[in-house]
Amino acid sequence: QVQLVESGGGLVQAGGSARLSCVTSGIIFSESVMGWFRRAPGNQREFVARVFNSDSPNYAEPVKGRFVISRDNAKNTVYLQMNSLKPEDTAIYYCNAWRDGEYNYWGQGTQVTVSS
Repeated sequence: QVQLVESGGGLVQAGGSARLSCVTSGIIFSESVMGWFRRAPGNQREFVARVFNSDSPNYAEPVKGRFVISRDNAKNTVYLQMNSLKPEDTAIYYCNAWRDGEYNYWGQGTQVTVSS
């Protein structure tokens, strides 16, 4: 059974930090591209960050320099460290596991609310 379970969301003041975690099971974690996406109220889900090889993460422009994605293959877990948070970062954040031609799984999401 595949599970992607996010945690770490909540209410944060602007300028603050939060760390999201996504613990996975039922996938070949070390061979999966792990990503974070988000959906703000009234918007479509959008890409935030992804990592396969820890030396080459990718970030969306709005979060570059503020967010850091990392993974721990021994714990089957991917993280998103979010710094200098802005009200426009308010969204539901989703964990994603993708393996070319094999699967594309999503977590249930965790709410992050940034107050001004």
